[in-house]
Amino acid sequence: MHLRGEQIIGSSFCRSSGPRFSAVDPITGGVLPPQFCESTYNDVNAAAYVAAEAFEPYRKVTLKQRALFLEEVGAQLTALGADLVARAQDETALPQPRLEGELSRTVNQWRLFAQEVRQGSHLQVRIDRALPDRTPMAKPDLRAMQVPLGLVAIFGASNFPLAFSVAGGDTASALAAGCPVVVKAHPAHPGTSELAGQAVISAVQKCGMPAGIFSLLQAKQADVGVTLVKHPLIKAVAFTGSLAVGRLLFDLACTRSEPIPVFAEMGSVNPVFLLPQSVADKGDSLATALADSVTLGVGQFCTSPGLILMVASTATDTFLHRLQACLETKPPGIMLHEGIRQNFLDGVASLTAIGGVRRCGRERQMAEGRQVLPALLQTDAQTLLANPAITEEVFGPAAIVVVCASNAELLAAATSLKGQLTASVHGTQADFTEFSSLLEVLERKAGRLVVNGFPTGVEVCPSMHHGGPYPATTDSRSTSVGTNAMQRFLRPVCYQNCPHELLPEALRDDNPLRLWRLVDGSLSREDL
Repeated sequence: MHLRGEQIIGSSFCRSSGPRFSAVDPITGGVLPPQFCESTYNDVNAAAYVAAEAFEPYRKVTLKQRALFLEEVGAQLTALGADLVARAQDETALPQPRLEGELSRTVNQWRLFAQEVRQGSHLQVRIDRALPDRTPMAKPDLRAMQVPLGLVAIFGASNFPLAFSVAGGDTASALAAGCPVVVKAHPAHPGTSELAGQAVISAVQKCGMPAGIFSLLQAKQADVGVTLVKHPLIKAVAFTGSLAVGRLLFDLACTRSEPIPVFAEMGSVNPVFLLPQSVADKGDSLATALADSVTLGVGQFCTSPGLILMVASTATDTFLHRLQACLETKPPGIMLHEGIRQNFLDGVASLTAIGGVRRCGRERQMAEGRQVLPALLQTDAQTLLANPAITEEVFGPAAIVVVCASNAELLAAATSLKGQLTASVHGTQADFTEFSSLLEVLERKAGRLVVNGFPTGVEVCPSMHHGGPYPATTDSRSTSVGTNAMQRFLRPVCYQNCPHELLPEALRDDNPLRLWRLVDGSLSREDL
């Protein structure tokens, strides 16, 4: 497959009349060929209309056919293999092993959703049969299931060019739910995006799916995303990125004549609580593991730990020296693009400028070129409580340690936190007894609680929840990882006293799909 630099509209390439832009090598700053067409309003409109035309035929595709299609996307991505990884490496400077692992995760997502579609559990079928003789009022026949929401607009993320991009989890979960998608590629890796888009349209064509279910728009200008969110045919939005952009999209969607849901994942400082006995018992190993987590992928993970909370003690002082020493051994790293690098440097400078916050350790000279070094800062609980900006995400290899004067101060700091994707607690049994209310506090703050571990690994499986209370996301009930991600793009419909021949297959008495269904309050796969 070669790169054409064009839009993909309704699974066909289309040369746009807009201006051109190019990808940039994050290491050298040099331009990477080819040039890519900037999407126009006409491109957005065309993609939306072909998707709307494809919606009805696609939502009626059998579960088996849809599952085969999802698996074929995974197969096409696997076939691209080395070419896809090589282009992603050129555009992001991420190491080859990391990208190969991300590709494997991406393929596994498609397979996981195919399995979920085959089982049909995402339909959440519920049947309550009529009781015509019930007094004083007869009970009607009621049958409910989830149906596709409609056309979904998806925004590719910068930090995961495969797993959260064009053929990432949002696209896979929307298509698994029966919804066509229009994807806006991230401008930092347009070549990777086009290759992934080619894999999807190859699967569309091979499996005979309606052509309009997938479109890919390339754009560097923000107005293309605004146009997409405001388009009247769009019924939902999925986004991964900054709080500022996510909130902008959310507000735009709310001001439409028909407001639509925006499922935005907008980052997190992912607090890590290191409880006293755990620090005393294994401070050195904790410091090593924490330094590895902070700097993993040059800190460019939405689950990177950016806020460390501890109680003052001699063991805490020793731990901080060890943590700083570990970080000083870490080599400089290349960030995904110059905008992210500059935001990182500005964020660290803003934190350092807050009274009561200091930079730990000796100042290391910035590496040559476009590289950055990890940053460790320190403050106390009173400064944290007085300056909420300390808890705002600095995207990159930086963390701030909050040393609390007492257990009560640590709990007060935890209570003050805003919504997070994750919260981690390291402790012994004695620690958990002494801080018995901490997990209860954190349960209200985060979507995933990690005990004696670090949050940077996000397992792709049915039980994973990757979301959290605002401002981590715009909807704490939703996840962007795991099979529950499909629920974002489904809505319930109840059929009351509907003639059997008019019911969807999943709701019929004979259960032709052999689904597990909640019938009169009990799970069953039997015919009625």
